[in-house]
Amino acid sequence: MNIFSSSITALEKGIQYSAAKHKTISQNIANVDTPNYKRKVVNPNFGQVFNEAMNAKRTDARHFEFSGTSKQAFTIDNTAHSYSHNGNNVDIDKEMSELAENQIHYYTMIDQLSGKFQSLQSVIKGGRA
Repeated sequence: MNIFSSSITALEKGIQYSAAKHKTISQNIANVDTPNYKRKVVNPNFGQVFNEAMNAKRTDARHFEFSGTSKQAFTIDNTAHSYSHNGNNVDIDKEMSELAENQIHYYTMIDQLSGKFQSLQSVIKGGRA
């Protein structure tokens, strides 16, 4: 028996993805001056698969649930170009922008997850404060 809704599981997966992305962006920022360091990115397909699964509707009880599928976020090197004479391809402005965007995404999902738990707490208490 699954006591948590699939939306809580989906939020958990989204938070894990955002945390992996934050770690990768932080590594890029830390290595902005490292010679020959190649920028890493979280697998862009992971986010697409996650969004498609979130938008998919379960129309029949016999269909598989989203919680049964698991895609791990992983990083890949981006060696397409070089911004610096030392072979480094990290653009600090782009990294800082992505970090800010990811932070907003992370806090939004944390807020939604908190709301889900507050709803569960309200149900458990019988609607009383």
